[in-house]
Amino acid sequence: MTFTQLQVHSNYTLLHSPLALPDLIQAAKTRGYTAIALTDTNVVYGLVEFYRQAKAAGLKPLLGMQIDIDDARLLVIAENNTGYHQLLKLSTQIMLAKTPVKFADLLPLTGLAAIALPDSPFAEAVTTHHDEQAMAFLTALKAKQPASVYVGVDEAHLDSAIPAFIAAHQLEPLALGNVLYRDPTDAFTQKVMVAIDEGSQLNFRDPVLTDAGEAWLKPPTDAAAPFAAAGLQAAVDHTADIAARADVTIDFKQPQLPHYQTPDQIPSKDYLTKLAKSGLDARFHGQPIPEAYQKRLQYELHVIIEMGFADYFLVVWDVMNYAHKVNIMTGAGRGSAAGSLVSYALAITEVDPIEYNLLFERFLNPARAQMPDIDLDIPDNRRGELIQYVHDKYGENHMAQIITFGTFGAKQAIRDVARVFGLSQFESNTWSKAIPNLFHIDLKTAYEQSQPLKNLVADSPKNRMLFQTALALEGLPRHYSTHAAGIVLSEEPLTDTVALQPSGDGLEQTQVPKDDVEALGLLKMDFLGLKNLNILAAASHFVARDTGKPFDPKAIPLDDKPTLNLFARGDTNGVFQFESSGIKNVLRKLHPTAFEDVVAVNALYRPGPMENIDTFIARKNGQEPIAYPDPVLTKILKPTYGVLVYQEQVMQVANVMGGFSLGEADLLRRAMSKKKSAVLAAEQDKFIEGAVKQGFPEETAKTVYAYIDRFANYGFNRSHAVAYSKVAFWLAYLKVHYPAAFFAALMNASMNNLPKLRTYVQEAKARKVGLLGPDINASNGGFKLSQGKIRFGLLSVKGMRRDFSEAIFTARQNGPFKNLRDLLQRLDPKWLKADNFKSLILAGSFDTFDANRAQTLANLDELIDSVKLAGNDVGLFSMLAPKTIKVPEMSASERLEAEAEVLGVYLSGHPVDKYAPLKTQYTLVSVSDLEEGQTVNILLLVRHIKRIRTKTGKPMAFVDGQDATGNVSLTVFPNLYPTIEDLTTDTVVFVNGRVEKRNDDLQLVVNRIQDAQPLLASLPSAELFIRLDAKDTALRTDLLKKLQAAHGTTPVITVDTATRESILLDKRYWVKADTTLVEALKSQFGANNVVLRTRQES
Repeated sequence: MTFTQLQVHSNYTLLHSPLALPDLIQAAKTRGYTAIALTDTNVVYGLVEFYRQAKAAGLKPLLGMQIDIDDARLLVIAENNTGYHQLLKLSTQIMLAKTPVKFADLLPLTGLAAIALPDSPFAEAVTTHHDEQAMAFLTALKAKQPASVYVGVDEAHLDSAIPAFIAAHQLEPLALGNVLYRDPTDAFTQKVMVAIDEGSQLNFRDPVLTDAGEAWLKPPTDAAAPFAAAGLQAAVDHTADIAARADVTIDFKQPQLPHYQTPDQIPSKDYLTKLAKSGLDARFHGQPIPEAYQKRLQYELHVIIEMGFADYFLVVWDVMNYAHKVNIMTGAGRGSAAGSLVSYALAITEVDPIEYNLLFERFLNPARAQMPDIDLDIPDNRRGELIQYVHDKYGENHMAQIITFGTFGAKQAIRDVARVFGLSQFESNTWSKAIPNLFHIDLKTAYEQSQPLKNLVADSPKNRMLFQTALALEGLPRHYSTHAAGIVLSEEPLTDTVALQPSGDGLEQTQVPKDDVEALGLLKMDFLGLKNLNILAAASHFVARDTGKPFDPKAIPLDDKPTLNLFARGDTNGVFQFESSGIKNVLRKLHPTAFEDVVAVNALYRPGPMENIDTFIARKNGQEPIAYPDPVLTKILKPTYGVLVYQEQVMQVANVMGGFSLGEADLLRRAMSKKKSAVLAAEQDKFIEGAVKQGFPEETAKTVYAYIDRFANYGFNRSHAVAYSKVAFWLAYLKVHYPAAFFAALMNASMNNLPKLRTYVQEAKARKVGLLGPDINASNGGFKLSQGKIRFGLLSVKGMRRDFSEAIFTARQNGPFKNLRDLLQRLDPKWLKADNFKSLILAGSFDTFDANRAQTLANLDELIDSVKLAGNDVGLFSMLAPKTIKVPEMSASERLEAEAEVLGVYLSGHPVDKYAPLKTQYTLVSVSDLEEGQTVNILLLVRHIKRIRTKTGKPMAFVDGQDATGNVSLTVFPNLYPTIEDLTTDTVVFVNGRVEKRNDDLQLVVNRIQDAQPLLASLPSAELFIRLDAKDTALRTDLLKKLQAAHGTTPVITVDTATRESILLDKRYWVKADTTLVEALKSQFGANNVVLRTRQES
């Protein structure tokens, strides 16, 4: 009979096998196997995937596991469905055990073939002739009630005592291979993986290190031959017997919804209806509900209940209801769920689908039997609370998180192999830097694109081996972690369907990833942690505390002009989904004047839809006529200026012109997005036929169908765009109206991202938000609002440990510290090390005691020593008190640099700041705004100059420049070198240059560079501010005429009374600002609305 491999490890025995499942299946098929097992150690990570792939390839999958526990090692193979489900429970038991599982405590082996392994405590008893001990184990094994019991023997043990023991006790022998890799040459890769796992290095002096291995997938005849030669043909036959008996079916099915426990056992459909109706009534604050809403709610409830999803909606409602009860900030909605009025009524979403013309069928289509998908956005710092709530509500073995696998990426594979090969950190970094910094780049592509990598590989045979090994590892699972969003729920015990194991936070997680848990019929829900909701919640809290009034961002008016103007200026740093320089440029060109424009930009600024941006902008701004494929589509396409932007518009066109139901229209949309030609041909005929029936000319129908077919693939989900744009608008509103609260929250969320933190600090300063340094008595851990100003927290100080900050706050509970000595005396002696306090001193945390930071530093060591000796003994301390060392204060520049070093930002100011008035003359950017390909003006402080000569002897220079947001390198070629010949460090320069990328860093190739001081001196001495109603066009026109008549060199800035938006007028309208003109303007616009401000005043 044919040999069947029953001991096979895949890459899911993490870091012990490089054998990927597709390679295993393909090799088994081509080498003549009809059945093949998978038996990873203690886990069943790959069984579902293996089952699916083996079935597709025409192989019989044998589902098993190698059990490796404290006092036993055995192999188990499922012979039937009962055995498969017991396999899941066994793996769960082993993986969830708090202490190592003993064989005696192991669950029964019902439905499983149990095989004692030749490399195990049992086999050791046999080979050391402790037969009674060995037989006792087999007796105990049989007591576990397996379907069958075998004693395994492999090629390495054919000459051992095991075959004789089997014969002597009339046991059933079983021939075993030990498959760890596909081919003999993969043995070295497997050794590398084990070394990575163990943190060890390979011994390249070992002469057999790179030899071919034996643990490969041999053809059946080769694998069987040694056993037949040893007289153990029966052992081979038994492998075929197990394969023949094994009959396991894994059921793939639609998610099985858990039943929601309603009050008093009310039927789910009735309870959902009750909640939805009362929720909609609350949305209208007890006012009469319009008929359109009543009909829509009734229709949606009917569809939801008929499709069997009432319990699902109740489960989601319950989670959101709990979030609201405990004041967890939730988003406006996510995905197509925002198109449901029931979701809105239940406060699952905050988007009125009727107001925004959203379609329920885009979310839940009665023509397509598929689960609705409601994903929930949660602040990522409170996501754990909701996870715990769901776990507590549904219980262990009914709720779990979902596993995900981290794989070897290009750089990770290189670094791991380099370490195992014994390379130094420097050598490893050289390899890593040779791989281009491109998202998800693979080693093959990296090799094609990187000459440094090619050079490294070519340098030596060992380097070639390193690279080839890294290639073999790339893409294989390296470790497991917990899926960032997903959980599963089940009415029945989860272990009936999946095996479980611990996750990192004390809960359980499934042993199969998200796609498989859904395929197995478990309900998956996504709780997505969103940092922007942390910011929104924190900013709202700051506003409420500062104003003394509750603040609900959901009540923010979406037609707020100052907020729309912020979008129009592209002033959207810190605003969800609108932070990239590309989308800011789109906003500036489009100039949104309504929330709908913000939604459209959110939808358009994505790969594909971007093609329509220029047309959209031109039509909105009247630079291109608005055209419609047919007048009947005007109502659908008018909000987007005739451009098809949203998927819902595709559905509406099919509904209005093609006569499709909205459910049918959703199927058309999906078919168009998937580009299934056969389906599309039928849908096109149906659309044209429907249009003709409704009286449209056939040619018009064809034209419109071609139009929607062209744009359907680019259309974006409008429901999602509206929901996410709401969150963006809420944040933008806070930025405009409560900047201190907004930036305090934003800076807390960016504490570990220094480039962003620098940008936000500069923006806060530009908005006249006061910034206060850390203070030992006034600071918390993070940033906080203090009398309308932002106070830096102690954790913003470089090197500050969280446990040390907690120790300080605990000591402070007994009252403010009187001085540094008082702090030292209150702290545990373990903290009394000078290094713990130096950064705090340089950041100014003790300025309230002594503003001379240099002096505080100079006296620190002796003060600590005295406190250590005296403790809290005041008398002894007075005797030991060190004499204060008098030290001059730091210079302003030294203080500034020290502050920047320990806080990461220039809190007290940067030398470039005083040149800010140049913005009235030049369009200036910051280092943090630089993008490859731009030509920019920028102000920089010169930090270092490297002067060199070219190959032809001409002088040139590399200049390191800096502003408050970051550093950048300047290249000054020989033609410009004379202009910097006398340039020195610590000079602020004005630079015009082109941004280029070199070695993954941005640099400026200089077109012009000069000292900024003369430019500052040449600025106009004053600015004229005029406040007026920008909507009064007649008044504005009259003003411009008056200004032109008084032409001069004083800049004029208009300020809109409604929005407070400031506009620097073109130089044509600058004036000679004499008393006569100013008084005339004051008499026209009001004395308080015209201000002539000198540059010194500003």
